[in-house]
Formats: sequence, structure tokens, C-alpha cells
Amino acid sequence: MLEENIHMVNQDIRTLIIDAQALLQAATTLSGEKAEEMRKHGMQLLDTAMAKARDTQINAINTSKRMAASADGYVRENPWRTIATGAGIGLLLGVILGRR
Repeated sequence: MLEENIHMVNQDIRTLIIDAQALLQAATTLSGEKAEEMRKHGMQLLDTAMAKARDTQINAINTSKRMAASADGYVRENPWRTIATGAGIGLLLGVILGRR
């Protein structure tokens, strides 16, 4: 679910940036009031894209902190199970890599 949200936000940001670039490019051929209006609209689109990127970054940081706290809590509550799991994974990887 988190990956879907990140993918959707990335798509939105790309779309906003492409639209802003197109507007700014079209504004270079115009002059006067219409060009200034298009430039302002393009800058608003870029500002929106930057705000979405910043929000996504904040959400990712908060989610990773919650996940780290959850993992830390689990390890503190189940230290021997965690050690056994780590040893089992290490043994499995050793066997797999040892065959090559």
C-alpha cells in the first residue's frame, strides 16, 4: 500500500512538472500579459510539485520511524527468537552461497 501511494505521488509530480515545463515553454513564445499569466501558472505548478515531494518525503520518514520502532519493540520483547531467526537466515544463506 505504501509503495502504491509513493508511486501515485511520483506520477503526480512528474505530470505536474511536465505540465509546468510545457506552460513555461509556451510562455517563451508569447509576450505581455498572457506570457506573464502563463509563467505564474507554471511556477504555481512547480510549487505544487515541490510541496507534494516534500510531503511524500515527510510521510516516508515518519513511516520508516514507526517501522523501526516496531521492529525495535519486537526485538526487545523476543530477543532469543530474533537471534534464532537471524542465525537461521545466516545458515540458509551460507548453504546457498557455499554451493556456488
